Amino acid sequence: MLIIAVTFKVKQDNAAAFRAAILKNAATSLAEEAGCNLFDVCENQEGVFYLYERYTDDEAFNIHLRSTHFVEFDKLVAPWVETKKIERYSLISPV
Repeated sequence: MLIIAVTFKVKQDNAAAFRAAILKNAATSLAEEAGCNLFDVCENQEGVFYLYERYTDDEAFNIHLRSTHFVEFDKLVAPWVETKKIERYSLISPV
């Protein structure tokens, strides 16, 4: 299993719009991508959003990155994001 952890620092004025967009993206990923097994969205009060995503493998994540809904999401939120950090992990505990 591939784990993707993404941390976004979002401009405060755009937090509500980002929240709506990321929740839609997460729901669509889970509904439409067979290789997307988990997509948790977390938020703190400082405008930081943390995503914890679980994919079957690298190819499933690549399918996600090429999906229409992700490409549209990424383009939409780019001006709202101050920083974005992406980390990749391999799940080593039992599933």
